Amino acid sequence: MTPIIEFKDFSFKYRSQTEPTLKGINLAIYSGEKVLIVGPSGSGKSTLAHCLNGLVPFAYKGDITGSLCINGKDPMKLGIFGLSKMVGTVLQDTDGQFIGLTVAEDIAFALENDNVLQEEMFERVDKIADMVDVKSLLRQAPSALSGGQKQRVSMAGVMVDDVDILLFDEPLANLDPATGKKAIALIDDIKKNDNKTIIIIEHRLEDALYRKVDRIVVVGEGRIVADLTPNELLAGDILEKEGIREPLYITALKHAGCNVQAKDEPEDITLMNLVPYREIVKRWCKEHPLPRKEKKKDVALEILDLNFAYVEGKPVLENIHFAVNKGEMISIVGKNGAGKSTLSNLICGFMSPENGSIRLNGEDMADKSIKERGERIGLVMQNPNQMISKAMIYDEVALGLRVRGVPEEEVKERVYKTLKTCGLYPFRNWPISALSFGQKKRVTIASILVMNPDVIILDEPTAGQDYRHYTEIMEFLKQVNEQYGITIIMITHDMHLMLEYTDRAVVICDGHLLIDAAPSEVLTDAEIADKACLKKTSLYDLAVRCGIDTPSEFVEQFIYYDRLSRRKEKVADV
Repeated sequence: MTPIIEFKDFSFKYRSQTEPTLKGINLAIYSGEKVLIVGPSGSGKSTLAHCLNGLVPFAYKGDITGSLCINGKDPMKLGIFGLSKMVGTVLQDTDGQFIGLTVAEDIAFALENDNVLQEEMFERVDKIADMVDVKSLLRQAPSALSGGQKQRVSMAGVMVDDVDILLFDEPLANLDPATGKKAIALIDDIKKNDNKTIIIIEHRLEDALYRKVDRIVVVGEGRIVADLTPNELLAGDILEKEGIREPLYITALKHAGCNVQAKDEPEDITLMNLVPYREIVKRWCKEHPLPRKEKKKDVALEILDLNFAYVEGKPVLENIHFAVNKGEMISIVGKNGAGKSTLSNLICGFMSPENGSIRLNGEDMADKSIKERGERIGLVMQNPNQMISKAMIYDEVALGLRVRGVPEEEVKERVYKTLKTCGLYPFRNWPISALSFGQKKRVTIASILVMNPDVIILDEPTAGQDYRHYTEIMEFLKQVNEQYGITIIMITHDMHLMLEYTDRAVVICDGHLLIDAAPSEVLTDAEIADKACLKKTSLYDLAVRCGIDTPSEFVEQFIYYDRLSRRKEKVADV
């Protein structure tokens, strides 16, 4: 059988670099397969994708050795336009892919370029829109859609041209867990119904495995490290060695001392044969009780009966009421469009509530300006590039102090102290452009931390980060929280972050406070998870299927001891 995609001894070096990004790639993908590509940031998986859609070498110039064949043809002879007729790409940032003023126009764009007759165009747009369930949105502007709806429109835009290969670049990065499950299910349905070849590049391995894949290709340092079935890969230690997060239930089984076997089908926790592992997990559970937690009592931030609407009569938030104690780390979670970002904007003073109040350390913030609130409540945006305004690291961190007239000697002292805390002191005289995404994130956190705030709010602090960078950012935030007693609020779609690092989860659903409880309680309650478009943790399924009477407590036990062991390993390495 001839592969639809075949790399042979393929290497690629960007012109600006001295070493190849891809080195000796040998990979064959066959028609109708669904292949998941994983790897840490900088491993070369995105460059691999760019080779498939023609961005390499037509947009990103460089040197190629070896060969690549797609559908029996040489991409070098086809060009980007020729490749677009065979490979459809759905980008991580769907907003960057939209062309039309309405959904219908956007889907029809490729057909208009091909001079397809209007009657046929309407018919094909209707058919594809129906297939991806966006027919009711055809007259709407793409910018007005939710994250999940945008994802579907992007899919329709590439499918309407009847391409053989669909390439998805981080399709789950900006989606809430429930919408992410729908996206993966839709991709799977497209594969089955239309026999498309599907390639998915994704950091969130467990979520991507919601529906079966044929193979998982692991990329590391520009090479193919593994090309295995999911069962084979999950039974080994390749993911751990490459710094890729395993599904939580797999980590829990290994943590308990189980030797996971491929023959027991670990790809799906609901179908996996757990008979050989049950007693080991139950024994571990008995031997590892949870330590008692000291409850924090002093209130830092209080939200009292908050109401807000952008348009009169259409409330976005209704009767939101909760308190955050000093030194706590909490998460605010809910589906796309639930009102989470609106809530953070109200807390920071960018907007004013219709009624209700916001109190910081018992003081009503209603009469405080944005500048006054900014000295006590810091907001770190999801994309660091949207916050950075200076060329040099020192100047960026010093900016907030300088505009407030702080003497330069004190500015220097506070900036240096903060840079040391953030692990950025060696780079203090570097240009920000020389930093990685994760380092830029630290710069934005440092620029807030230097103001000595009482509360820091972070919007999706780990979005788009691989497991190593996720861990670095979160351990750093935990250190800031513990050493300085700063209260931290995180708006996130990452259920693992919520479980592992936060004391409580405030769940917002359709503008209402659904529950304010321990993360383990939220993610082991199927009804709450469904209502709020969250995803019940696979640790719950593992606990129930192993016959553990207190699944919620098991979740807390595993998270606590797993994190404790990783911290000890880090200290030992140092």
